[in-house]
Amino acid sequence: MLVLGVDPGSLVTGYGLVKKEDNRLIYVGGGEISLPHSRPFHQRIHNIFLSLTEIIQAHHPEEMSIEDVFFAKNVKSALKIGHARGAALVAAIQGGLKVFEYTPLQIKQSVVGYGRATKEQVRAMVKLILKIDTQLSLDTADALATAICHHNWVRFEP
Repeated sequence: MLVLGVDPGSLVTGYGLVKKEDNRLIYVGGGEISLPHSRPFHQRIHNIFLSLTEIIQAHHPEEMSIEDVFFAKNVKSALKIGHARGAALVAAIQGGLKVFEYTPLQIKQSVVGYGRATKEQVRAMVKLILKIDTQLSLDTADALATAICHHNWVRFEP
């Protein structure tokens, strides 16, 4: 099963594709969706939607896992992340994907074993689990961690 993991953000949205074959997790791809801060907010949100739609059409994942909104420094930040999540959710539903949401605590516990792990610790474990020897951005690593988390959770479902 191929899972698209998404780490939503209004400036940078990370995405990662992880496939499970014979109880092994395989890195398929990942990256970032971003536009300069100078671009209008509505254009950045539209870009998230269009980019994820293209990724879904190109790779045909079956499910999407996305980081749930948890906490933001201020209300404005929370709203912007909510818009980015909305763009990702609409792209997934339009693409026929099942959507699963996980809290940052669930994702970190699933990948690192510790819910208060740093972004750098998450990246290091993602690289180890998926046997990636190239550098990953923190946003891409978070998205891949979200996909890994989903693979770990679904194995317990009937």
